[in-house]
Formats: sequence, C-alpha cells, structure tokens
Amino acid sequence: MNDEENVEKLGEELYSRIYKQHKDTAGKLTGMLLELPFAVLVQLLQDEAMLTAAVDKAFKALQEATKPSQIKLIVEDDLSTSSDSLGEQLFELVELYNTGYSQKITGMLLEQQKDVVVSLLSNPSLLEEQVNQALETLKKETVRGLNDSLDVEDPEEFGERLYSAVQKINQDHANDITGMLLEMDHTALHQLLCDNMLEAAVQKALSALGINSTEHK
Repeated sequence: MNDEENVEKLGEELYSRIYKQHKDTAGKLTGMLLELPFAVLVQLLQDEAMLTAAVDKAFKALQEATKPSQIKLIVEDDLSTSSDSLGEQLFELVELYNTGYSQKITGMLLEQQKDVVVSLLSNPSLLEEQVNQALETLKKETVRGLNDSLDVEDPEEFGERLYSAVQKINQDHANDITGMLLEMDHTALHQLLCDNMLEAAVQKALSALGINSTEHK
C-alpha cells in the first residue's frame, strides 16, 4: 500500500470518527486535519483525547474562518504537551524487544524531534532499527566503562561493573561467570573488552560450566 492509499484510508477513518459529532462539517474538518503529517494522523487515531482536541480546534478555526493550514500549527503545538503519553507508548514498544535497556533506550529515542518520535509508534521497522542502534551504543558505553575501571586498577569497582554487564547477558549465572572472567590474565581480559567480545566470553564460560546457553532465555 503506497502513501496515497494510506492517507486515503486514514481520511476515511477520520471522517467516520468526526461525522458522529460534526455531521454538517465532517468533510471540511477531515480535510483540515489531513494537512497534518502522516505520523501525526496515526497518533490522532490512536489517542482519542488528542483527536477530540484536534477536532475541536479545527472546528473553532473553521467557525472563525481561519485558514485551514493554520490548524497544522495548532495541533503540532499540542504534541509538545503530550510527551508523557508518547514516552509511555514508546516504552511499551521498546520493552517488547527485551533488551534489558528499555528505559535508557526510550530516553535516547525521546531526545529526537517530536514528529520523529511519533513516526516510531507507527513504523515497526524504523523503531527496530533505532532500538538496535541505541542498544549498540549502550553496549559500547558499558564496555568503555569497564575498560576505564580496569585502567584505574580498582579490582572491586571493576568486579562490580563486570558483574552488572554480565548480568544483562545472563542473569541466572552472573556470579559464576564473573568469577571465571576475573580469573583471566589482566591483559587478556582488557583485550577481550576492547574487542567487544564480552558476550562471546559469557557463552564460553557457560560452556565451561556445562550450562546450556539457552537456559536463561
């Protein structure tokens, strides 16, 4: 289905919703709202309160003979007041990926422009792409932090941070795995972290312990 067909479908649904309350002006009100970005239209249909507010503003603008194009600015301003709602919806979707970093990833995604955030709610492939990018960034930051701890020669601090990182990969056996990794030579462990091979090292440790790597999933 192309963009034009998508918009037409949204227009039909909008008209159906609006007609219930504004039979005489449903066509004009629908036309005014269809000037909004596609992602915003999707959000309106998902959020009844936002849709009602947008229709009310459009109706008022119509009564005052305001140019239809101005409704775009009016409704988009409303998006700035719906950050909590967007954040909650986005978190629920990010949580489905079971990354262990849902809260942090949601926060990272919410730093983008509002229209981009709204588009993530209706575009699964784009959301997955950005979740994976954010996850990769967080993993690199975790490894960088571990390297920093290793460099300052603080065994206790490093052990805690290594345990935290291992726990995100395999929570059930984090103690045993961390203990095994800490027995490694200082230089070898540093190289392992520099090469972003922590996950592979965890799998090897599980094998050495005689544990199936899928048991924790």
